[in-house]
Amino acid sequence: MSRRAKVEYLREIKKRYFSASKSEKQKILDEFCKVCEYNRKYAIRLINKKRIIAETKKKPGRHKTYSDPITLNFLKSLWIASNLACSKRLKVIIPIWLPFLKTSLPENTKELLLNISPATIDRILHKAKRKYKKLGLCTTKPGSIIKKHIPIKTNQWDESRPGFLEADTVAHCGSSVSGFFIYSLQVIDIATGWTEARACWGKGQRGIFDALKSIKESLPFKVLGFDSDNGTEFLNYFLIKFFHSHKIQFTRSREYNKNDNAHIEEKNWSHIRQYLGYQRFDNPEILPLLNSLYSNEWSKFFNFFIPSVKLISKERCGSKIVKKHDSPKTPFQRMLLSKDISANVKRRLSFIFNSLNPFDLQLSIKNQIAKILTLI
Repeated sequence: MSRRAKVEYLREIKKRYFSASKSEKQKILDEFCKVCEYNRKYAIRLINKKRIIAETKKKPGRHKTYSDPITLNFLKSLWIASNLACSKRLKVIIPIWLPFLKTSLPENTKELLLNISPATIDRILHKAKRKYKKLGLCTTKPGSIIKKHIPIKTNQWDESRPGFLEADTVAHCGSSVSGFFIYSLQVIDIATGWTEARACWGKGQRGIFDALKSIKESLPFKVLGFDSDNGTEFLNYFLIKFFHSHKIQFTRSREYNKNDNAHIEEKNWSHIRQYLGYQRFDNPEILPLLNSLYSNEWSKFFNFFIPSVKLISKERCGSKIVKKHDSPKTPFQRMLLSKDISANVKRRLSFIFNSLNPFDLQLSIKNQIAKILTLI
Protein backbone atom coordinates (compact mmCIF):
# COMPACT_ATOMS: atom_id res chain seq x y z
CA MET A 1 0.00 0.00 0.00
CA SER A 2 1.47 3.36 -1.02
CA ARG A 3 1.97 6.23 1.40
CA ARG A 4 -0.56 8.38 -0.39
CA ALA A 5 -3.18 5.63 -0.15
CA LYS A 6 -2.49 5.26 3.58
CA VAL A 7 -3.00 9.01 4.10
CA GLU A 8 -6.32 8.95 2.22
CA TYR A 9 -7.43 5.89 4.21
CA LEU A 10 -6.50 7.67 7.45
CA ARG A 11 -8.74 10.60 6.53
CA GLU A 12 -11.72 8.30 6.08
CA ILE A 13 -10.93 6.39 9.30
CA LYS A 14 -10.87 9.61 11.36
CA LYS A 15 -14.34 10.64 10.16
CA ARG A 16 -15.85 7.37 11.43
CA TYR A 17 -13.61 6.92 14.47
CA PHE A 18 -14.56 10.04 16.47
CA SER A 19 -18.31 9.53 15.97
CA ALA A 20 -18.25 5.81 16.81
CA SER A 21 -18.88 4.02 20.10
CA LYS A 22 -16.13 2.34 22.12
CA SER A 23 -16.72 -1.12 20.67
CA GLU A 24 -16.86 0.32 17.14
CA LYS A 25 -13.63 2.22 17.73
CA GLN A 26 -11.88 -1.06 18.62
CA LYS A 27 -13.09 -2.62 15.36
CA ILE A 28 -12.03 0.44 13.32
CA LEU A 29 -8.63 0.41 15.00
CA ASP A 30 -8.20 -3.32 14.34
CA GLU A 31 -9.10 -2.78 10.71
CA PHE A 32 -6.70 0.19 10.38
CA CYS A 33 -3.78 -1.77 11.89
CA LYS A 34 -4.44 -4.80 9.69
CA VAL A 35 -4.74 -2.84 6.41
CA CYS A 36 -1.79 -0.50 6.96
CA GLU A 37 0.32 -2.96 8.98
CA TYR A 38 0.80 -0.44 11.79
CA ASN A 39 1.57 -1.01 15.45
CA ARG A 40 -1.57 -0.40 17.52
CA LYS A 41 -0.10 2.43 19.64
CA TYR A 42 1.33 4.10 16.52
CA ALA A 43 -2.08 3.85 14.80
CA ILE A 44 -3.78 5.51 17.80
CA ARG A 45 -1.27 8.38 17.72
CA LEU A 46 -1.92 8.89 13.98
CA ILE A 47 -5.70 9.01 14.48
CA ASN A 48 -5.47 11.39 17.45
CA LYS A 49 -3.13 13.79 15.64
CA LYS A 50 -4.91 17.01 14.76
CA ARG A 51 -2.80 17.45 11.63
CA ILE A 52 -2.74 14.65 9.07
CA ILE A 53 0.69 13.60 7.77
CA ALA A 54 1.77 15.31 4.59
CA GLU A 55 1.29 13.25 1.45
CA THR A 56 4.92 13.55 0.44
CA LYS A 57 7.21 13.42 3.42
CA LYS A 58 10.66 14.90 2.96
CA LYS A 59 13.43 12.40 3.42
CA PRO A 60 15.66 13.01 6.43
CA GLY A 61 19.21 14.27 5.96
CA ARG A 62 20.92 16.92 3.90
CA HIS A 63 19.63 17.93 0.47
CA LYS A 64 21.44 16.19 -2.39
CA THR A 65 23.46 18.83 -4.21
CA TYR A 66 24.65 16.58 -7.04
CA SER A 67 21.38 14.88 -7.97
CA ASP A 68 21.02 16.65 -11.32
CA PRO A 69 21.14 14.08 -14.20
CA ILE A 70 23.22 16.50 -16.32
CA THR A 71 25.93 16.61 -13.64
CA LEU A 72 25.87 12.85 -13.10
CA ASN A 73 26.06 12.05 -16.83
CA PHE A 74 28.92 14.50 -17.36
CA LEU A 75 30.97 13.02 -14.50
CA LYS A 76 30.42 9.48 -15.77
CA SER A 77 31.33 10.36 -19.37
CA LEU A 78 34.40 12.32 -18.22
CA TRP A 79 35.52 9.42 -16.02
CA ILE A 80 35.33 7.06 -18.99
CA ALA A 81 36.99 9.54 -21.38
CA SER A 82 39.89 10.08 -18.95
CA ASN A 83 40.58 6.33 -18.83
CA LEU A 84 38.86 5.73 -15.47
CA ALA A 85 40.90 8.28 -13.52
CA CYS A 86 40.63 8.17 -9.72
CA SER A 87 38.55 10.83 -7.96
CA LYS A 88 41.54 12.97 -6.91
CA ARG A 89 42.84 13.12 -10.46
CA LEU A 90 39.34 13.57 -11.89
CA LYS A 91 38.91 16.62 -9.64
CA VAL A 92 41.92 18.18 -11.41
CA ILE A 93 40.78 17.02 -14.86
CA ILE A 94 37.41 18.81 -14.61
CA PRO A 95 38.72 22.43 -14.84
CA ILE A 96 41.20 21.41 -17.58
CA TRP A 97 38.66 19.63 -19.78
CA LEU A 98 35.56 21.75 -19.09
CA PRO A 99 36.48 24.63 -21.48
CA PHE A 100 36.75 22.12 -24.36
CA LEU A 101 33.26 20.68 -23.88
CA LYS A 102 31.27 21.07 -27.12
CA THR A 103 27.81 20.97 -25.51
CA SER A 104 27.21 23.93 -23.21
CA LEU A 105 26.37 23.28 -19.56
CA PRO A 106 24.28 25.58 -17.32
CA GLU A 107 26.38 27.98 -15.27
CA ASN A 108 25.16 26.54 -11.96
CA THR A 109 26.18 23.05 -13.14
CA LYS A 110 29.66 24.30 -14.07
CA GLU A 111 30.01 25.89 -10.63
CA LEU A 112 28.99 22.66 -8.93
CA LEU A 113 31.46 20.63 -10.99
CA LEU A 114 34.33 23.01 -10.18
CA ASN A 115 33.56 22.81 -6.45
CA ILE A 116 32.96 19.07 -6.22
CA SER A 117 35.15 17.08 -3.82
CA PRO A 118 36.94 13.78 -4.60
CA ALA A 119 34.83 12.01 -1.95
CA THR A 120 31.62 13.13 -3.67
CA ILE A 121 32.95 11.92 -7.02
CA ASP A 122 33.61 8.50 -5.45
CA ARG A 123 30.05 8.34 -4.12
CA ILE A 124 28.51 9.36 -7.45
CA LEU A 125 30.58 6.91 -9.52
CA HIS A 126 30.39 4.03 -7.04
CA LYS A 127 27.92 2.02 -9.11
CA ALA A 128 29.69 2.72 -12.40
CA LYS A 129 33.11 1.53 -11.28
CA ARG A 130 34.27 -1.93 -12.18
CA LYS A 131 37.29 -3.92 -11.13
CA TYR A 132 39.84 -4.82 -13.76
CA LYS A 133 41.90 -7.96 -13.59
CA LYS A 134 45.50 -7.78 -14.77
CA LEU A 135 46.38 -10.53 -17.21
CA GLY A 136 49.14 -11.21 -19.71
CA LEU A 137 52.38 -13.08 -20.10
CA CYS A 138 55.94 -12.18 -19.10
CA THR A 139 58.41 -12.12 -22.01
CA THR A 140 61.50 -10.74 -20.24
CA LYS A 141 64.60 -12.83 -20.84
CA PRO A 142 67.64 -12.02 -18.69
CA GLY A 143 70.61 -10.46 -20.46
CA SER A 144 73.21 -12.03 -18.22
CA ILE A 145 76.28 -11.61 -20.42
CA ILE A 146 76.84 -7.87 -20.05
CA LYS A 147 75.15 -7.17 -16.69
CA LYS A 148 78.49 -6.27 -15.14
CA HIS A 149 78.75 -3.30 -17.53
CA ILE A 150 75.47 -1.77 -16.29
CA PRO A 151 75.19 -0.75 -12.62
CA ILE A 152 72.14 -1.42 -10.46
CA LYS A 153 70.30 1.63 -9.14
CA THR A 154 67.18 1.45 -6.95
CA ASN A 155 66.52 5.12 -6.07
CA GLN A 156 65.57 6.39 -9.54
CA TRP A 157 62.33 7.90 -8.26
CA ASP A 158 64.26 10.37 -6.07
CA GLU A 159 65.22 12.40 -9.17
CA SER A 160 63.56 15.82 -9.27
CA ARG A 161 65.13 17.00 -12.53
CA PRO A 162 63.52 16.11 -15.89
CA GLY A 163 65.53 13.72 -18.01
CA PHE A 164 65.76 10.53 -15.94
CA LEU A 165 63.73 7.81 -17.64
CA GLU A 166 62.34 4.39 -16.80
CA ALA A 167 61.61 2.03 -19.71
CA ASP A 168 59.84 -1.24 -20.30
CA THR A 169 58.25 -3.29 -23.09
CA VAL A 170 54.70 -4.63 -23.31
CA ALA A 171 54.13 -7.80 -25.33
CA HIS A 172 51.06 -7.94 -27.57
CA CYS A 173 51.33 -11.72 -27.81
CA GLY A 174 47.86 -12.88 -26.81
CA SER A 175 48.04 -16.27 -25.13
CA SER A 176 51.25 -17.46 -26.85
CA VAL A 177 54.78 -16.03 -27.08
CA SER A 178 55.72 -18.13 -30.11
CA GLY A 179 56.52 -16.49 -33.43
CA PHE A 180 56.78 -12.77 -34.18
CA PHE A 181 54.42 -10.13 -32.85
CA ILE A 182 54.43 -6.46 -31.89
CA TYR A 183 55.87 -5.02 -28.69
CA SER A 184 55.12 -1.59 -27.25
CA LEU A 185 58.16 0.20 -25.86
CA GLN A 186 57.23 2.84 -23.28
CA VAL A 187 59.33 5.31 -21.28
CA ILE A 188 58.39 7.70 -18.47
CA ASP A 189 60.22 10.68 -17.05
CA ILE A 190 60.43 10.34 -13.25
CA ALA A 191 60.25 14.07 -12.47
CA THR A 192 57.35 15.14 -14.71
CA GLY A 193 55.56 11.90 -15.61
CA TRP A 194 56.01 12.64 -19.33
CA THR A 195 55.46 9.40 -21.28
CA GLU A 196 56.28 8.34 -24.82
CA ALA A 197 55.76 5.01 -26.58
CA ARG A 198 56.70 3.32 -29.85
CA ALA A 199 55.78 -0.01 -31.41
CA CYS A 200 58.40 -2.57 -32.51
CA TRP A 201 58.18 -5.74 -34.58
CA GLY A 202 59.60 -8.22 -32.10
CA LYS A 203 62.06 -6.97 -29.51
CA GLY A 204 65.33 -7.36 -31.34
CA GLN A 205 68.19 -5.05 -30.42
CA ARG A 206 68.01 -3.00 -33.61
CA GLY A 207 64.25 -2.45 -33.42
CA ILE A 208 64.38 -1.36 -29.76
CA PHE A 209 67.38 0.85 -30.51
CA ASP A 210 65.55 2.64 -33.37
CA ALA A 211 62.43 3.09 -31.21
CA LEU A 212 64.46 4.62 -28.37
CA LYS A 213 66.16 7.01 -30.80
CA SER A 214 62.74 8.11 -32.05
CA ILE A 215 61.51 8.64 -28.49
CA LYS A 216 64.65 10.58 -27.55
CA GLU A 217 64.12 12.99 -30.47
CA SER A 218 60.47 13.60 -29.52
CA LEU A 219 61.09 14.38 -25.83
CA PRO A 220 60.97 18.11 -24.91
CA PHE A 221 64.01 17.76 -22.62
CA LYS A 222 67.48 16.26 -22.69
CA VAL A 223 67.82 12.64 -21.56
CA LEU A 224 70.17 12.41 -18.57
CA GLY A 225 69.56 8.88 -17.29
CA PHE A 226 67.96 5.66 -18.48
CA ASP A 227 66.84 2.77 -16.27
CA SER A 228 65.37 -0.55 -17.39
CA ASP A 229 64.82 -4.13 -16.29
CA ASN A 230 67.24 -6.95 -17.09
CA GLY A 231 65.74 -7.96 -20.45
CA THR A 232 68.00 -8.64 -23.43
CA GLU A 233 66.25 -5.92 -25.43
CA PHE A 234 67.89 -3.34 -23.14
CA LEU A 235 71.07 -5.03 -21.94
CA ASN A 236 72.98 -5.01 -25.22
CA TYR A 237 75.98 -3.28 -26.74
CA PHE A 238 73.86 -1.15 -29.08
CA LEU A 239 72.41 0.76 -26.13
CA ILE A 240 75.59 0.76 -24.04
CA LYS A 241 77.49 2.40 -26.88
CA PHE A 242 74.63 4.81 -27.69
CA PHE A 243 74.15 6.00 -24.10
CA HIS A 244 77.88 6.28 -23.51
CA SER A 245 78.36 8.45 -26.62
CA HIS A 246 75.52 10.76 -25.54
CA LYS A 247 76.69 10.86 -21.89
CA ILE A 248 73.48 9.29 -20.60
CA GLN A 249 73.63 7.35 -17.33
CA PHE A 250 72.53 3.75 -18.00
CA THR A 251 71.32 1.70 -15.00
CA ARG A 252 69.21 -1.40 -14.43
CA SER A 253 66.87 -2.72 -11.74
CA ARG A 254 67.43 -5.71 -9.50
CA GLU A 255 66.38 -9.10 -10.83
CA TYR A 256 62.85 -10.19 -9.89
CA ASN A 257 62.10 -6.80 -8.28
CA LYS A 258 59.41 -5.20 -10.43
CA ASN A 259 58.87 -2.46 -7.89
CA ASP A 260 62.28 -1.01 -8.78
CA ASN A 261 60.57 0.22 -11.95
CA ALA A 262 57.21 0.94 -10.36
CA HIS A 263 56.51 4.08 -12.40
CA ILE A 264 56.69 2.45 -15.81
CA GLU A 265 55.01 -0.77 -14.63
CA GLU A 266 51.97 1.26 -13.59
CA LYS A 267 51.85 3.09 -16.93
CA ASN A 268 52.07 -0.21 -18.81
CA TRP A 269 48.70 -1.03 -17.30
CA SER A 270 46.94 2.34 -17.41
CA HIS A 271 48.30 3.56 -20.77
CA ILE A 272 48.71 0.37 -22.82
CA ARG A 273 46.70 -2.54 -21.47
CA GLN A 274 43.55 -0.60 -20.63
CA TYR A 275 43.43 0.74 -24.20
CA LEU A 276 44.79 -2.09 -26.34
CA GLY A 277 43.95 -5.06 -24.13
CA TYR A 278 45.66 -8.46 -24.40
CA GLN A 279 45.04 -9.35 -28.05
CA ARG A 280 47.79 -10.73 -30.25
CA PHE A 281 49.19 -8.23 -32.77
CA ASP A 282 51.01 -10.41 -35.32
CA ASN A 283 49.96 -8.49 -38.43
CA PRO A 284 52.79 -6.20 -39.74
CA GLU A 285 50.17 -3.76 -41.07
CA ILE A 286 49.34 -2.81 -37.47
CA LEU A 287 52.87 -1.51 -36.79
CA PRO A 288 52.71 1.84 -38.70
CA LEU A 289 49.18 2.49 -37.41
CA LEU A 290 50.25 1.92 -33.82
CA ASN A 291 53.34 4.11 -34.20
CA SER A 292 51.25 6.89 -35.73
CA LEU A 293 48.86 6.68 -32.77
CA TYR A 294 51.66 6.65 -30.17
CA SER A 295 53.59 9.60 -31.62
CA ASN A 296 50.57 11.87 -32.11
CA GLU A 297 47.20 11.59 -30.31
CA TRP A 298 48.37 9.16 -27.64
CA SER A 299 51.32 11.32 -26.57
CA LYS A 300 49.33 14.57 -26.55
CA PHE A 301 46.37 13.07 -24.69
CA PHE A 302 48.33 11.58 -21.79
CA ASN A 303 50.97 14.31 -21.48
CA PHE A 304 48.70 17.35 -21.72
CA PHE A 305 45.40 16.23 -20.20
CA ILE A 306 45.83 13.27 -17.82
CA PRO A 307 47.15 14.23 -14.35
CA SER A 308 49.02 11.98 -11.95
CA VAL A 309 50.28 12.21 -8.37
CA LYS A 310 53.84 11.89 -7.09
CA LEU A 311 54.93 10.34 -3.83
CA ILE A 312 56.43 12.99 -1.55
CA SER A 313 57.22 10.90 1.51
CA LYS A 314 56.29 7.74 3.35
CA GLU A 315 56.52 7.15 7.07
CA ARG A 316 55.97 4.05 9.16
CA CYS A 317 53.47 4.52 11.98
CA GLY A 318 53.39 1.28 13.93
CA SER A 319 52.24 -1.45 11.55
CA LYS A 320 51.12 1.00 8.87
CA ILE A 321 53.01 3.00 6.24
CA VAL A 322 51.55 6.48 5.72
CA LYS A 323 52.23 7.86 2.24
CA LYS A 324 51.93 11.52 1.30
CA HIS A 325 51.39 12.58 -2.30
CA ASP A 326 51.42 15.96 -3.97
CA SER A 327 48.36 17.43 -5.68
CA PRO A 328 47.59 15.84 -9.09
CA LYS A 329 49.16 17.58 -12.09
CA THR A 330 49.52 16.75 -15.76
CA PRO A 331 53.04 16.20 -17.16
CA PHE A 332 52.58 19.45 -19.08
CA GLN A 333 51.84 21.36 -15.85
CA ARG A 334 54.90 19.84 -14.17
CA MET A 335 57.02 20.89 -17.16
CA LEU A 336 55.83 24.50 -16.78
CA LEU A 337 56.73 24.46 -13.08
CA SER A 338 60.19 22.97 -13.65
CA LYS A 339 63.18 25.32 -13.38
CA ASP A 340 65.23 23.04 -15.64
CA ILE A 341 62.99 23.55 -18.69
CA SER A 342 63.81 26.56 -20.87
CA ALA A 343 61.31 29.34 -21.56
CA ASN A 344 61.30 28.54 -25.29
CA VAL A 345 60.27 24.92 -24.62
CA LYS A 346 57.54 26.08 -22.23
CA ARG A 347 56.17 28.51 -24.84
CA ARG A 348 56.20 25.79 -27.50
CA LEU A 349 54.36 23.35 -25.23
CA SER A 350 51.81 26.03 -24.27
CA PHE A 351 51.17 26.72 -27.95
CA ILE A 352 50.56 23.01 -28.59
CA PHE A 353 48.27 22.77 -25.55
CA ASN A 354 46.11 25.68 -26.74
CA SER A 355 45.59 23.96 -30.10
CA LEU A 356 44.30 20.69 -28.59
CA ASN A 357 40.93 19.40 -27.47
CA PRO A 358 40.92 16.40 -25.08
CA PHE A 359 37.53 15.16 -26.24
CA ASP A 360 38.65 15.16 -29.89
CA LEU A 361 41.90 13.38 -28.95
CA GLN A 362 40.04 10.75 -26.98
CA LEU A 363 37.62 10.14 -29.86
CA SER A 364 40.48 9.92 -32.37
CA ILE A 365 42.32 7.40 -30.16
CA LYS A 366 39.16 5.31 -29.89
CA ASN A 367 38.63 5.30 -33.67
CA GLN A 368 42.25 4.41 -34.43
CA ILE A 369 42.24 1.55 -31.92
CA ALA A 370 39.01 0.24 -33.48
CA LYS A 371 40.72 0.30 -36.88
CA ILE A 372 43.76 -1.53 -35.46
CA LEU A 373 41.59 -4.23 -33.92
CA THR A 374 39.99 -4.98 -37.28
CA LEU A 375 43.43 -6.09 -38.57
CA ILE A 376 43.97 -8.75 -35.89
